Amino acid sequence: MVLGLIVLGIIAVGVETDIDRSLIDRSGYLNASLLGWQLIYILPVAVLTNDFFLSGFWMRTFAAKTDKDLWIGVSLASVGVLIILTLLGVAGLLAAWSGAYTIGDQENGSVAFFLLLEKLPAWVVGVTLIMTVSLSTAAFDSFQSAMISTGSNDLFRNKLNIWVIRACVIALIIPVVVVALHSPDILRIFLISDLVSAAVVPCLVIGLSERFYWYRGFDFVVGGLGGIFTIFLFGLVYYDGNATMASKLLLLEGGLYGNDWSAFGQSPKAVSFDSANTQAGAFVAAPFGGLLWAFGACGLRIAFLWVMAKVQGHRFDALDRPVPSQLAQPGALDSHDHGSEAVLEQTVETSHKGRFF
Repeated sequence: MVLGLIVLGIIAVGVETDIDRSLIDRSGYLNASLLGWQLIYILPVAVLTNDFFLSGFWMRTFAAKTDKDLWIGVSLASVGVLIILTLLGVAGLLAAWSGAYTIGDQENGSVAFFLLLEKLPAWVVGVTLIMTVSLSTAAFDSFQSAMISTGSNDLFRNKLNIWVIRACVIALIIPVVVVALHSPDILRIFLISDLVSAAVVPCLVIGLSERFYWYRGFDFVVGGLGGIFTIFLFGLVYYDGNATMASKLLLLEGGLYGNDWSAFGQSPKAVSFDSANTQAGAFVAAPFGGLLWAFGACGLRIAFLWVMAKVQGHRFDALDRPVPSQLAQPGALDSHDHGSEAVLEQTVETSHKGRFF
């Protein structure tokens, strides 16, 4: 139904929207710009890492029967999301070029899509509203399901009645709605969550790879917290030691968009603090800083364990590969192999599944 509504909306916009070609050159949207190049990096990082941060996507991962099913599902969803986001982005261009949105009006830039709808027939507006409500309801439903699953399994280990968890989620929705209605800028809340996920998720996905078998939970925790702390350190450098402005960078109080090189670390010595509103550099500092902290913590942890092994005289096993669960079972090894029991004891002992440090 949603796909059908999208097709209808696209046809209506294509037929009903009149483009003033003089506004195309005047807008400059087709010209290269520093902000445009920055957003090519920022938006994929923000969207991708935030998707990893959502329980709904992990629920779909765990529900897949095979890796092939997961690849098919992810590929179809990625193509669909790419098409929808591209169409929404183009709607902003059409709004400006048709005169529905005044070029340079930064306050109404986020609602350019809805300004375009005002120029269309009433039936198109109705179709779009249905589409928007359907998409919002589907996303909200996934969040609620993820909250119930996380609360039941992760917090209470499925020992609490599922209806109690559902009632708690319903009660939690009430303050969520109140906060959403009174928030001065709901976009900033999304940007803050994107920034946190950009710092945490790169350190997380390393642990999902079998090649990094020596990676531990300690490294992930240090890397995630270090990524957030790196944003503050970047703010100190960017704002020439101003700790207040650096702390505000963690909350993205200055917004996301700007037209300078702060996204890649150039100091704004010629720009005042009030006008230097670009906070894009945080999305560069967060993931790379987090990875540096994670690998640094990993190196120190391994060095510490090696020293302790030498001092205490026991075997150094921090770099041993984990043992598959089927091999760590009694009788899993061939009974005719010489020393199989000793090998089994050694492999079970060196398995680090579940280790934090």
